[in-house]
Amino acid sequence: MTGFPVLTDGDVYSQFEYEQVVDAMRDALAQRAAGALEAPPRWHVDAGEGELVFTAGAATGPTNAAGFRVYETHPESGDDHTELVAVFDATTGAFEGLIVGHAVGGLRTGGIGGVAIDCLAREDGTTLGVLGSGFQARAQVGAACAARDFEAVLVYSPTAESREAFAETADGEVSPPVCAVDDPESVVREADTLVCATDSDEPVFDPDWLASGTHVTTIGPRFTDAHELPLDVVDRADVIATDSVIQVDAFDRPYIASGANRERMVELADVLAEPELGRRREDAITLFCSVGLAGTEVVLGAAFLERFS
Repeated sequence: MTGFPVLTDGDVYSQFEYEQVVDAMRDALAQRAAGALEAPPRWHVDAGEGELVFTAGAATGPTNAAGFRVYETHPESGDDHTELVAVFDATTGAFEGLIVGHAVGGLRTGGIGGVAIDCLAREDGTTLGVLGSGFQARAQVGAACAARDFEAVLVYSPTAESREAFAETADGEVSPPVCAVDDPESVVREADTLVCATDSDEPVFDPDWLASGTHVTTIGPRFTDAHELPLDVVDRADVIATDSVIQVDAFDRPYIASGANRERMVELADVLAEPELGRRREDAITLFCSVGLAGTEVVLGAAFLERFS
């Protein structure tokens, strides 16, 4: 027996609500905008055939939590990679608890995506489109539907069985109906909010399909030599936001928003605090590049430990 709480994915998934996740990420971003969330870039430690990857942060505002997340990239782990989130009291340093598993990492990415959609998408938007049907896509849909009242969710991925299974599962988790679609063009053309959540190194849609006024989120590969998003969309976007500019700058590969596009990139936390930095016209295309804001796993982990342990 340990002297501190330990939560697993089973504990989290059996009790969490997407509204709670979005609220926690909105609080974290508000603390970031106020200068109360320390969020350095992630770092890597060579470890045999793989790496240990660390993200660390401290929310010294209302959350009052500090800590770190660590996961490994060893190829022999297969699908059984290990991930830990450790949470400390930011004032006293007291250890608050540990979360073991992948739930916190995936849910915080989805929650940040939900806040981005709430900040950047058109207020009259009704249709959420999703390209991808994996773990990250599911969290994005849940959080987006917690942040906004969509009327329909359309999903496409190349394998029919995957997209149909995704639609069936997600349909039981969110209010709007979730429909699997046979081609990506229909999803992109009909969506006023589009989430790309794939592992593709090549663009997953034709930029000509994208209508003015659409909000786009990309969470998959997003480097100039490997990107799920057409680079034309980056050039065309009226607003380019990310959750962590310093993480963008810390990558060891050229990012999709480079040069002049990098110079006009804004942080989502700043858009949350100053909405005029975001969408200013109904026909504007807004783009959110999700890279992972350090410290947000700690904020969400602290919320889960407080409520579930």
